[in-house]
Amino acid sequence: MKKIGLISGAAALAMAFSVPAHAQSAGQLLKGGAIGGAGGAVAGAIIPGLSTGEGALLGAGTGVAVTALTKNRKTYRDNRGRKYYINKRGYRVYR
Repeated sequence: MKKIGLISGAAALAMAFSVPAHAQSAGQLLKGGAIGGAGGAVAGAIIPGLSTGEGALLGAGTGVAVTALTKNRKTYRDNRGRKYYINKRGYRVYR
């Protein structure tokens, strides 16, 4: 399990330093990693055979990966109450 935790931690650090350039801000990635780390620590305390530190590393790696891969779009509402976002060409895309 230690090897998986080390690999997960290294992957999380590598992604945290490389992804903000083309995905989202570093603050959002750190927030996702912190939430994942807290959830992983709780899971590590509950699951037998997994320590809290290993759970936190796995959770932080997963949190950073999920945050980096999700699209962060600001949504708006029109005068009829429908949700939309603005694409890169400036057009409304309704959900």
